[in-house]
This record gives sequence, structure tokens and C-alpha cells, in this order.
Amino acid sequence: MTVRETVNAAKERIGEADLAELFEGSRKVTAAKGKKVVVLDLAKDPDAHEQLASIALGPTGNLRAPSARVGKNWLIGFNEDEYAKVFG
Repeated sequence: MTVRETVNAAKERIGEADLAELFEGSRKVTAAKGKKVVVLDLAKDPDAHEQLASIALGPTGNLRAPSARVGKNWLIGFNEDEYAKVFG
């Protein structure tokens, strides 16, 4: 699987108003904060879109870094185990 889209959240400011468009067509979001990992199934859970802001945005209100779209899935934040699952 290859990375199809990356967002440099340090350079490109993406806030709450941009989330619906950014995650349109996505199926799953895996977000890591330290050792904690949260997985949202956007395709099956109708309430998942309401939780996006709380896991995808940092304290400044912008998209957390690193953020990468892989196919129809997103990785937000860094967790070595989750990256290994995707990239081997």
C-alpha cells in the first residue's frame, strides 16, 4: 500500500471547518496520542464524523501532524505499531 496523499499540517493550516471536505470518502481514521490509539470507522459509524475534531485537531485547532491518507484510510499522529501495520 502506498501513501496517496499527505498533509503537511505544520505548513498547511487545516481547521475544524475543513474536516468534512478533507475526510470525504474516507473509511477509517486511526489517531494516536502518545500510546493511546483511537480508531473511527467513518463508513459504518454515523457518529464518527462528530468525533473527528476531537481526535484530528491539536490544541491550536489545526490538523495534528503527522497526518497521512493511505487509500481511504487516515493515520493521524504517530504510533510505531500502527505505522508498521500499514507500511510493514
